[in-house]
Amino acid sequence: MTDGVTRVKDTAKQLIGLDKAVTHAAARRDDGALVQAAGKASEIADQPPLVALSAATILVGAVLRRPAVVRSGVRMLASHAIATAAKAALKAAVDRTRPARALQEGHHAGKGSGTEDSGLNAFPSGHTAGAVAVAQAVATDAPAAALPLQAAAAGVAAVQPSRGKHYISDVVAGAVIGWASQRIASMALRTGEAGLKAAVAHWRKR
Repeated sequence: MTDGVTRVKDTAKQLIGLDKAVTHAAARRDDGALVQAAGKASEIADQPPLVALSAATILVGAVLRRPAVVRSGVRMLASHAIATAAKAALKAAVDRTRPARALQEGHHAGKGSGTEDSGLNAFPSGHTAGAVAVAQAVATDAPAAALPLQAAAAGVAAVQPSRGKHYISDVVAGAVIGWASQRIASMALRTGEAGLKAAVAHWRKR
């Protein structure tokens, strides 16, 4: 039993070391024009743009009287809200130096102190969480858009280590949060719609 625990710990240390080494190597490279452009484009996955996109989808659906579009916008907004809440909770619980800063000052990781210093909020990747959550939400209602949206979300995730913003493990955690958030939001939406239909049916029978 002790040997098994030791092996797990050793493997975890090796993975952490590999994560740091690969990410730091990516962050040290001089960014070419393509990477710089991709980094700027990835800012579409920041919180304000994604909230605005979700709200705009709801508004367009309402104006055009397209319930399916409104539903998609609500799913996007709810998925993003859940992902943002989960991301914020983890950032408060875990202090982790961002790669670019770690290369200059040294790496620090430990129990969170609720710091507002963005340089210590590497874990998890909020951009990745938001991008995956919204992409999956849209793909649920528009399967034809799944592949390009998922590719765009993957692009947002992939560029973060090169920008020195996140470790690979931060990005992976963000992707998991985004995927799970969309699932939770969709389940809540189905439950809410079923409850609303039941309420309407009951009212009509009165």
